[in-house]
Amino acid sequence: MGYAIWTILLSTIAVFVTANILPGTRVDGWGTALIVAIVLGVVNAFIRPLLLILTLPLNILTLGLFTFVIIGGLVLLVSAIVPGFHVDGFWWALAFALVLAIINGFLSSLAL
Repeated sequence: MGYAIWTILLSTIAVFVTANILPGTRVDGWGTALIVAIVLGVVNAFIRPLLLILTLPLNILTLGLFTFVIIGGLVLLVSAIVPGFHVDGFWWALAFALVLAIINGFLSSLAL
């Protein structure tokens, strides 16, 4: 299997598990989890760096803590874009991003 397909598969599993762990998030099924993983990857690849550059002065002023606001906002953006993926608010979006990163890292370490 190609590296990109393997990464998307692991991210899909991580999205599904994370959404089922956190009570403030919901994903309707595996297909939705796949779409969320792809859209979240695209958003993190293209929009996140742009937002980090645009908010650099604010990020420096807050010693990098504003990055968490950006991350939570991007999860809310994905929630607004993908039907079947629901996040109850900013704090759940931030929790989703943090738990997703932990689960994704764990799954990636198992795959190597």
